[in-house]
Amino acid sequence: MEYIYAAMILHSAEKDINEENVKSIIEAAGIEADDARIKALIAALEDVDIDEAMETTAMAAAAPAAAPAAAAPAEEEEEEEEEEEEEASEEAAMAGLGALFG
Repeated sequence: MEYIYAAMILHSAEKDINEENVKSIIEAAGIEADDARIKALIAALEDVDIDEAMETTAMAAAAPAAAPAAAAPAEEEEEEEEEEEEEASEEAAMAGLGALFG
């Protein structure tokens, strides 16, 4: 993951994403750089539009965040229904006791 972050940092800084630059960022972070992983990253990013990939990822991450907010009203309705059921149960119990004791 740190290799991808290094590429994102270089992209944000408008620097070339090459083996030397990625390696310097990895080493500056105190991580031992793996040349094979760096080469694989550079090869994988050759045909990737990083701006588009970051935008797509940001949009995908924002969509699930909106879903729990929409679920909140449903939870409130369920709680209200449970409270109504409890009240109905209590009323039925009281009516049953009234029948027993006249």
